[in-house]
Amino acid sequence: MSGRIPDTFIDELLARIDIVDVIQERVQLKKAGRDWSARCPFHDERSPSFTVSPNKQFYHCFGCGAHGSAIGFLMNYDRLEFPDAVEELANRAGLKVPFEGGKAAPREDSSELYELLDAATGYYRRQLAASTSALDYFQRRGLDDAIVARFRLGYAPDAWDGLKSALGTNAQRIALLDKAGMFSGGERGSKYDRFRDRVMFPILDRRGRTIAFGGRILTQPAAKSAATDAGQASSAADPGPTTTDARKNDPGPKYLNSPETPLFHKGRELFGLWQVREAHAKIPRLIVVEGYMDVISLHQAGITQAVATLGTATTRDHAEILFRQCSDVYFCFDGDRAGRQAAWRALESVLPRMRDGRQALFLFLPDGEDPDSLVRKEGLAGFEQRLKDATPLSEFLFGDLAKDVNLATLDGKARLAERARPLLAHIPDGAFRDLMFEELERRSGAKTLPAKVASADAGKGDRASVRPPQRSLVRAAITLLVQQPGLASTIEPPWQFASLRQRGVALLVELIELGRARPELTTGALLEHFADRAEINALQTLAVSEFPGDVDAARSEFADAMRQLERQTRHQRIEDLQARLGEGGLGEDEKDELRGLLASRSQTPR
Repeated sequence: MSGRIPDTFIDELLARIDIVDVIQERVQLKKAGRDWSARCPFHDERSPSFTVSPNKQFYHCFGCGAHGSAIGFLMNYDRLEFPDAVEELANRAGLKVPFEGGKAAPREDSSELYELLDAATGYYRRQLAASTSALDYFQRRGLDDAIVARFRLGYAPDAWDGLKSALGTNAQRIALLDKAGMFSGGERGSKYDRFRDRVMFPILDRRGRTIAFGGRILTQPAAKSAATDAGQASSAADPGPTTTDARKNDPGPKYLNSPETPLFHKGRELFGLWQVREAHAKIPRLIVVEGYMDVISLHQAGITQAVATLGTATTRDHAEILFRQCSDVYFCFDGDRAGRQAAWRALESVLPRMRDGRQALFLFLPDGEDPDSLVRKEGLAGFEQRLKDATPLSEFLFGDLAKDVNLATLDGKARLAERARPLLAHIPDGAFRDLMFEELERRSGAKTLPAKVASADAGKGDRASVRPPQRSLVRAAITLLVQQPGLASTIEPPWQFASLRQRGVALLVELIELGRARPELTTGALLEHFADRAEINALQTLAVSEFPGDVDAARSEFADAMRQLERQTRHQRIEDLQARLGEGGLGEDEKDELRGLLASRSQTPR
């Protein structure tokens, strides 16, 4: 899927979908006045604190704070990405998802790519059943038939055109298979199978569809590079079918991944995540390892929460996907220099995702061991004990930064503070960020207020005391609009209060314009519009705050707030003009304006 889904389509979709129906298919709801309630599906609780509002088309848990629209619920409960959640609801409503620029989303090419890659998976599985050498390989690695089937493992035969002959029955299918990364190109433009004489590991997306493959070669030549022997996956093109001798002497890298394709972006995919989600209704933790066999061996040993990155370092996209599944993520790396460098890159990727309640831990393995060998040597209990002893992110971060620093000296403490501050600045606001800065202060002795707090304190001065912030009236108006976006249609532009120098006025004006432009807007749809904005947390809090009275009372309250804001705007204008009058800077037109405003104020009841 490419392009941006228009906001107007999201509005139409959420207007057609009843959030109660969507949630009730997955969670047992009970009627509670105007709303519905249940025990929260996102955290353990004994009494119901999870509420679904059909009027607002919005859910909220007063226990853990989970909240959102029907789209957000599917993303959190079914663990779908945003486009997939939209597509799921669109199929339910009988709609096709459009893209910006007028492109419809029947996904002709994509659907055929998925079908062909699933067919390739079936082809490789059939070939495995007929290959003694491939079956022997998996048996030597200790895999049973059930785990082979669960991960859909297969074998690519030692032929240049095995897959091409089986699935490329016409020019269109050959072109699609090439687009899916299943072919390599020869010197004369010919196409031939990318994967040959390899055991095959299908890479699945979060809906269980094959999007790519990894392959490990079976006939490994005697002389290979150290990097290849270490099992690093590669997506480099091989030399192609030149001569039989060349093919025998250079069968390609030990591990080979599909190239980047319209379906496969290795920086956003995790091998084994589909199997983890199949094994757990609620994922308790995720363990990130480096190889296909590490994942599969851990699953067979009973540790069914293992996933792997695909020949790349942990990215921020990976971090977001990991924490969307669960709150506790373990990174498992070799204990050597390369492993610790990989762990540090993972740490840098997760820091911006470390909201309160999340944990990242690091497990470093003994020399010469990987998760596959270690779990076979020590068993389930031994590996679980190593996970219990894993290093928390805070300890790893401060320990690594201080490894060549003498903290007994002032210079060393200053160096630690200098190194740590920019990293800690990436942590989202919250208790964890505050505690990390406190820990840095304890270790270094340097005052280390978060930059955001420090700048806010520095900005307080005479100006703040002259004009104290007036937030309650603006907050009340914003709250009413969030809960009943249709109120925006009750007032007509221009809105003089847009010039008020008060916190939140710009957001209020934006909400009014949004509500007038999109009359069908619900609370859930409004929050989707702000999902990637800094204001989202505040708006979600306002969405569940209680306002006394019915719809008519809210309409009256909103109209009164608008009148008061207009009055404050006139008072602000009077103050500005009077200040300039004292400096002799008013023209005749402005003097007339000031006289009119003063006369109006004297006649307006306070």
